[in-house]
Amino acid sequence: MVCTTEPLWWPSPAKLNLFLHITGRYDNGYHRLQSLFQILDTGDRLAFDITTSDSIKISTVFAGVAEQDNLIYKAAKLLQRHCGVSQGTQIKVDKQLPMGGGIGGGSSNAATTLVALNYLWGCGLSEDKLAELGLQLGADV
Repeated sequence: MVCTTEPLWWPSPAKLNLFLHITGRYDNGYHRLQSLFQILDTGDRLAFDITTSDSIKISTVFAGVAEQDNLIYKAAKLLQRHCGVSQGTQIKVDKQLPMGGGIGGGSSNAATTLVALNYLWGCGLSEDKLAELGLQLGADV
């Protein structure tokens, strides 16, 4: 477990789909995808301030998106429950990518949240396990 006094900024890069094919559906309703994408050098940034309470808070407000509906929040809660973490986090988002722009902003934010909090909370999950958790949030997480 890592406790910090200053938030660490984590990159959440945009992705550009070069092609995307829907190959079926999972039992949970999400699509099976075959895709080739390029990660871009630009994107959002997320900072995580670890707290002693178990609350998950996003300090950046997104118009029209309730905090509990935000993929960042969902990713943090999923990891917290999965790993039995008693700590929480205050999350800041430096939003550069347009919401709904189709370049993976929300999905990338969720993936960054899983990776960062896995490290900061000391969960020790493998990349494969994080990818499995991410799939519960969306096919491209």
